[in-house]
Amino acid sequence: MGQKIALISDIHGHATALEAVLRDIKTQEPDQILVLGDLAYRGPEPKACIERIRALECPVIGGNADDWVVRGIHASEVPDSVLRRMSEERDFTVSHLDAADVQYLKDLPSTYEQRLSDDVIIGICHATPSDRFKIVKPDVAAKTAEQIYFQGPEENPQIMAYGHIHLPYMRMFDGHTLLNPGSVGLPFDGVPKASYAMIEVKRQHVSISIRRVVYDIDAAIEALFRVEYPHREPLADAMRNGV
Repeated sequence: MGQKIALISDIHGHATALEAVLRDIKTQEPDQILVLGDLAYRGPEPKACIERIRALECPVIGGNADDWVVRGIHASEVPDSVLRRMSEERDFTVSHLDAADVQYLKDLPSTYEQRLSDDVIIGICHATPSDRFKIVKPDVAAKTAEQIYFQGPEENPQIMAYGHIHLPYMRMFDGHTLLNPGSVGLPFDGVPKASYAMIEVKRQHVSISIRRVVYDIDAAIEALFRVEYPHREPLADAMRNGV
């Protein structure tokens, strides 16, 4: 028994990047795709992204930005200096969705687990299993990471994957692996390429890779201007620079 799966996260309404990643995933011939949340908010094509993800008919969990689409951004969740701007971007997103899209985001679960082999279970969440908003950085202390991701009440997964921080990385902890596939739509590690992860399990051997995908950033930025996305200039700079 073994499986090969792709992990994608933090699409943020960027359909051009999503399609490039899905094309690359197809070349890897995985058995399954898992989606770690943040589908629509902060990009020019929120509806296209939701529809494309739904068409995959794969497990999907919700993220903090999906919550924002559903119920708005609370003042306590972002700095005062960006609350108005981010709320206007959220309003743009909602205006391009219908009620069924918003309900779909509302109904997304926060966690998901899948057995990849007799010995390997993967768990996924957006930020942590109990909090879609908590920021866990790549240099988190090993003890803290173990407590957050690998000491739940049920059978502990051997691999935990989360998104949210837009920084791809892998770390090992005493037989456990903590993985972040990075962001499809808005990478924050200074590399302006879409990011996702592949996991292949054969018997007791686990292979994990993070793949970077070139996509047409100029076309993606053009889409921001075509739909008159609010505050598009700083978002375009973030896309060009990967920060």
